[in-house]
Amino acid sequence: MSSKARGFSLLEMVVVLAIAMIMMAVTFLSLQPALQDSHVNQAYNTALAQVRAARERAVEGRAQYIVCFGTDSPSGAATPLGIPTAQSIQIYQWPSGAALSSALQISLINLPADVQFQALSGIPTSATTVPDGFGAGAVALDFDQGVTGGKKDQIMFLPDGSARDTNGNLNNGVLYLARTGQLYSSRSITLFGASGRVRGWRLINKAGTSTWIEQ
Repeated sequence: MSSKARGFSLLEMVVVLAIAMIMMAVTFLSLQPALQDSHVNQAYNTALAQVRAARERAVEGRAQYIVCFGTDSPSGAATPLGIPTAQSIQIYQWPSGAALSSALQISLINLPADVQFQALSGIPTSATTVPDGFGAGAVALDFDQGVTGGKKDQIMFLPDGSARDTNGNLNNGVLYLARTGQLYSSRSITLFGASGRVRGWRLINKAGTSTWIEQ
């Protein structure tokens, strides 16, 4: 058999495999930022969709719906879909005139494992720079603005589309979520109690300053 008819030698195969593995490693590392960003976007889109869905259900069904974030849930309410975690978003239906303990969990969704409800150090904190002027950028779940004794991690939508707390107070507020240690992964959602309107925000680096822009 001539030398031209020979197959690859063992050394040649090792070199080819080594080059292929290096290329795969480089591709994997280059895709990590995009993958991480997709997880944050997924978490943001999930949170925004759940809030809007609760409002739509309240208006269309002429009923009260409560959105709870993290481990919060209405006192004594049934949780047939499971016990919430720190990364959960739940929707409860609360029949008008019934005790709060009669609220029933109808939806339970968790954020991606690497995304948390959190307000990272470095986000804007002044009244003129926080999203829609709500809060001071220090609390991840900061609803019931200006209400003494209100629940900061809970929203209730009424049939008229307004957002209130379970005591009947108009519920304005804001939530933050991000990947730990990645400031510019931060996203935010604001809520206007009187109308039930929600808006989404993304943190960017604008000329060296952390700035929220509507998303």
